[in-house]
Amino acid sequence: MTTQDNLLQWRDEFPILDKCTYLISNSLGAMPRTVYNSLQAYADTWSTLGVSAWGKSFDTRPTWWDLNGHIGDSIAPLMGAPAGGVLVHQNASIANSILFSALDFSDTERNKVVICDMDFPSDIYVLKRWLPGHIELEMVKTHDGITIDTGELLAAIDERTRLVSLSHVLFRSAYIMPAKAIVEKAHSVGAQVLFNGYHSVGIIPVDVTEMEVDFYIGGVLKWMCGGPGGVFMYVRPDLLTTLEPKVTGWFAHQQPFAFDVENFVIREDAYRLANGTPGIASLYAIQPGIDIITAVGVDNIRAKSIRMTSRLIELADDYGYEVVSPRDPEQRAGTVTVNPPEAYAVSRELIERDIIVDYREGAGIRIAPHFYNTDEEIEFTMKIIAEILEDGSWKPHAKSRDFVT
Repeated sequence: MTTQDNLLQWRDEFPILDKCTYLISNSLGAMPRTVYNSLQAYADTWSTLGVSAWGKSFDTRPTWWDLNGHIGDSIAPLMGAPAGGVLVHQNASIANSILFSALDFSDTERNKVVICDMDFPSDIYVLKRWLPGHIELEMVKTHDGITIDTGELLAAIDERTRLVSLSHVLFRSAYIMPAKAIVEKAHSVGAQVLFNGYHSVGIIPVDVTEMEVDFYIGGVLKWMCGGPGGVFMYVRPDLLTTLEPKVTGWFAHQQPFAFDVENFVIREDAYRLANGTPGIASLYAIQPGIDIITAVGVDNIRAKSIRMTSRLIELADDYGYEVVSPRDPEQRAGTVTVNPPEAYAVSRELIERDIIVDYREGAGIRIAPHFYNTDEEIEFTMKIIAEILEDGSWKPHAKSRDFVT
């Protein structure tokens, strides 16, 4: 263990690190041990207060009714958003659906949405379902499987563009998109921008206010160690009241307990984009990871991430493996995708040996160290990949593919 690495003081907060070499925080961050306490508090609140928990607090936590906004406010500083500007949803497809349902696509002359072929497919699935027939999708394609050409992307954003919907960090390669340039070009032609922030917030510095992005949707389950069921949505404050969501519910009503079936008076704060009753248990589970990321500090996390991912690339070069991630640390987020021979089968054998990584089709093995990982784990993992290829232990895994990779 590197004695100079002060961030390793947090390692004991994550029980799974005692059981395996966990290098997959770009898919699911390690669970903080205090999640046990947080979920116990949820159970205690439910068992003690019952339905009264919506309006009363069992301990120092907010009431269940206010919990969503409270969690949003704890996420907001990690992405440069103002208090009251972030709301939590259960997954990105729901959040995207709410947003797309709220946007006005009626202008037949502004009839284009720009995406890229390196975006997470689910975002595109939802977008296609919501777009009216006169809207065209223009997909900018990668040339190298790692990046999107900035010139081509900016050229695609023109006066016909209604929306630009892209990932801030690409999930296969960890390439950091030129967010500020994208927003500036889009705004110069009257278009709006939505970024997917799943692979950015918690591992690289993000400031949605400084970049002036219109919409930003991300999740806590990866680098923020918040677990599934926590997706955050930011809307630029001056745009909030222009949105008229079709996907909605009673939490978005100004007077929800009036139970007025005739009149829907929508709220003007972040709860404008709320819908039905949220999953309270997941909101409890989210908080410990956010607290730790806040305490550690994203700048500190970023500095260590650059060092560890740079070492991964050095080792991949030494072993002769293809690297499917940017070599420039300024363009690379927290993941290094390595593509050795028989990458899928090698990834399965790594998991069998309790080295937890994942495989992405068309890219390779994603290795994602976080602030709680050690330098020794990086060296060990690359050494084991070489051993697997040499001893042939990958071969049984080449006969079939697991459904979950």
